[in-house]
Amino acid sequence: MTALAPASARPLPALPRASRSPSVRHLSPQWYAAVMGTAAVAGAGAELRGGLSGGGSVRWAPVASALLGGVWVLAAAALCVLLGARAVHWALHRDQARAHLLDPAVAPFHGCLAMALLAVGAGAPTAGQKVLGPAALPVAAVLFATGTAAALVVAVAVPYLMVVRHRVAPEDASPVWLLPVVAPMVAASCVPLLVPHAPPGQGREALLLAGYTLFGLSLLATALILPVVFARLLHHGPPAAAAAPSLFLVLGPLGQSTTAVNKLADVAPGAVDASYARALEALAVVYGVPVTGFALLWLGLATAVVVRAVRGGMPFTLGWWAFTFPVGTCVTAAWALAGHTGLVAYRGLAVALYGVLVAAWAAAGALTLRALLRGELPAAPPPAPGEPAPATARTR
Repeated sequence: MTALAPASARPLPALPRASRSPSVRHLSPQWYAAVMGTAAVAGAGAELRGGLSGGGSVRWAPVASALLGGVWVLAAAALCVLLGARAVHWALHRDQARAHLLDPAVAPFHGCLAMALLAVGAGAPTAGQKVLGPAALPVAAVLFATGTAAALVVAVAVPYLMVVRHRVAPEDASPVWLLPVVAPMVAASCVPLLVPHAPPGQGREALLLAGYTLFGLSLLATALILPVVFARLLHHGPPAAAAAPSLFLVLGPLGQSTTAVNKLADVAPGAVDASYARALEALAVVYGVPVTGFALLWLGLATAVVVRAVRGGMPFTLGWWAFTFPVGTCVTAAWALAGHTGLVAYRGLAVALYGVLVAAWAAAGALTLRALLRGELPAAPPPAPGEPAPATARTR
């Protein structure tokens, strides 16, 4: 799938050579996935550290806290650098930025901006607590407000572009389409951090129900897209080797929704009537257990397809970051279910998945750094010789 050219691109004035550098011009929103994956390592690790710090492992708690704090700082620093670089990209390469929006293969990645803001914000009061001190909660609140606003805009704007401006065929269906609509679910899982600090009464209840509203809108949008993605796999076979990691993106809404519904239930007793709080706690388990089962099924399917792609010569791309954040959501989902069910099996599952997350993050990070040092990233999309540029608007 090639990038679509804007219908009417206004010519920009000539820029200095440094400004025309491909490293800025071709900086796509896909880079925010690296921030998401790094923040997931810090945030999920902080949750596990809190539950595993007793007994013989208590002596390692300060070491783990320092390591996770360092990973969170890395995620926050990368977010700041990317926000600045993307601002320069929009200011100096507006034609390319518009082309990204009009490309159905790139536009969904704009959801990664919202999720990067939210993921770093969620880690501020946990992994980043010792670094930020008293500023941890205000930082989390600002990033939550900004990320939630961006999530709602993207959840509407990208599907609108897909309906009105993009041309897609059934064989183009991709798990990448989930990125804009799963962003509100990430916001929903961040709401419990702020509910205890909201004014008691109407303010606290309104914030809690806003979290469930975000949960619902993302869940139903995901339910519309997932059958289309699976139908594409059945009718057109597995994706190309380079796109195989995108199958892991399906784990994102599954793990994140289970995490959200369980964490929201944790703070419900202080926000709503006791009878509703008990019902919401039951919903967390009744929903989370089967969805986690489906997530494990999909993890097995996606892993099998990726192994097949590796044997066929799967190259490294930024798509490898799909192995990180979605798996991180499954870590927090299993850990939350362990808290509500008391089952040791869920604790073991969370620890095992966290090991997979750290390994995937280390591999994706090392290969990304190598590609950056070699000048291979950011890279322009491959040209499609002889293919005419398609129109950007649908015709009836």
